[in-house]
Amino acid sequence: MATSLATFGSGCFWCTEAVFQQIRGVEKVVSGYSGGKMLSPDYKAVCTGKTGHAECVQVTFDPDVVSYQELLNAFFKTHDPTTLNQQGADRGTQYRSVIYFHDDTQRELAEAYRDRLNEAGVFPSSIVTEISSAEEFFPAEDYHQSYFMLNSGQPYCQAVIAPKLMKFQKELPDLLQR
Repeated sequence: MATSLATFGSGCFWCTEAVFQQIRGVEKVVSGYSGGKMLSPDYKAVCTGKTGHAECVQVTFDPDVVSYQELLNAFFKTHDPTTLNQQGADRGTQYRSVIYFHDDTQRELAEAYRDRLNEAGVFPSSIVTEISSAEEFFPAEDYHQSYFMLNSGQPYCQAVIAPKLMKFQKELPDLLQR
């Protein structure tokens, strides 16, 4: 089985990771940092907003089970792609909405998907999601990996991630693992 990579940033990587971990055909989701200039970034540095990195997830998936377009659908349905450098209370360039494409096909699909959503007026304002070539991906510290799975009772998880997952499960049940 050949797998593919997809890399998305949609605010806090704990939230993004929790969504993609529930999708059928997703083999692995790693929280991390990409898009900046700092070599070997860490959470403390990225949180300053000065490294240029976004909090993002790298998704390893089986394209025979889930398509890149289905992943794009999950991405756009589970955050607000119209807010620049912000998701909810999280503010700063590290929380930007971004798609890092790994090849020209992913770039074309991401741009076409964004354009279709804008043309259809799905959101009240234009999508500001950055679509850029994938750069080096730096996995986040171990304590950030599978954060919701390991800390679901934590207040942030209950207040922010759990409602996002419930919405995702209700709106895109066909994408869920069985």
